[in-house]
Amino acid sequence: MTSTLIGRQYDPLDISELEFWSRTAEERDKVFEVLRHERPLSWHRPMKGGLLTPDIDGIWVATSHELITHISRKPEIFSSARGVTMEDLPEDVLEAASSFLGMDDPKHNRLRKVISSAFTPKRVALIRDQIHSQATTIVDDLIAAGEGDFVTLVSKRLPMWTIYEMLGLEEDLRERAAFYAEEMVAWNDEDVAAGRQPMELLNDALVQLLIIGIEFAARRRADPCGDLMSALVEAEVDGERLTDDEIGAFFVLLSVAGNDTTRNTTTLITKAFQDFPDQRELLMSDFDGQIATAVEEFVRFASPVVTFRRTVTEDVELAGQQLHEGDWVVLVYPSGNRDDAVFDRPHEFDITRNPNPHVGFGGRGPHFCMGNFVAKIQLTEIFGQLLHRVPDLRVGEPEYLTGCLIRSVKSMPCTVN
Repeated sequence: MTSTLIGRQYDPLDISELEFWSRTAEERDKVFEVLRHERPLSWHRPMKGGLLTPDIDGIWVATSHELITHISRKPEIFSSARGVTMEDLPEDVLEAASSFLGMDDPKHNRLRKVISSAFTPKRVALIRDQIHSQATTIVDDLIAAGEGDFVTLVSKRLPMWTIYEMLGLEEDLRERAAFYAEEMVAWNDEDVAAGRQPMELLNDALVQLLIIGIEFAARRRADPCGDLMSALVEAEVDGERLTDDEIGAFFVLLSVAGNDTTRNTTTLITKAFQDFPDQRELLMSDFDGQIATAVEEFVRFASPVVTFRRTVTEDVELAGQQLHEGDWVVLVYPSGNRDDAVFDRPHEFDITRNPNPHVGFGGRGPHFCMGNFVAKIQLTEIFGQLLHRVPDLRVGEPEYLTGCLIRSVKSMPCTVN
């Protein structure tokens, strides 16, 4: 081990190198399993990625379900407002890219309330009908294509179609917005960067998404159309409305977060049904009766969100370690979702798993994913179509994006006989 400047010792299982995050999830979890069992809160070198190197001595890494849940429920001690990534971001980039994901109360609660007020029961019912129609069309097109890249043909289409139709974004802007949303989480991937520096890639994509979102909001203020963006610019709680900057940041968050969970869960669970055919047969024996429970297992098993970071606001003891104000704590969600202290046979795909207290939507605290109900509707509808209409779908091995934020699949070949 190597001593740090303040006397702590770095863990011998190093997760700070980008090479570690280019390994498969299964390879990474062998490391996390040791940490969970032997030292669920461990001290590591700062992340050596392509963005700004943090000006800190190291990072704490929480790998157990118990710690991840505890930290998620204590925002007053473990703050989101100082950044949510393992890598450092300038304050203006953080605010523009994270929306309320990177806030603490009272600002977090205020913004979340205003946005929540736009999701009326009538709007939720409309979203459900839209998603059913979209999933049907996507599988129509998959059958017609016969073969290709599953991510392009299916996974990436549904979440972006849902998000931008729900918002009311004009069709000629959707492909462009989706392109920049994909680049927002790909700064460490050499193929996507194509010679650009990571910070350059992230900043360019962020600026373009902000421009699209703010200009879109201005059009809806001038001419409301009954869509979600119209509701957002008119939403008011306790006399307060969202500013242009807040709407732009929320548009970025919705574009990125609204894409990643459903897109990658769809891809990874399609592969899981091929690897665990008994689970497919079991679900098909009573799809309507089992799909709600199955969807929770989809999210646990896929664990599309890999890490979020919190910053300690005061000196505190945690898991036998003394943490100091300003320390970083990284929550490793896939590790929490494979914790055998909570989940029986955690490496198995089991659609009947119940209860299923996974941390796949960001833990159980105030930052619990606001759009989880949309993701669940999407997963229900797309697998209702795939499993009933494409029983002979075959997929190959996924190609993954390099990064420590999202377990993202770039491509996965598929054929329909």
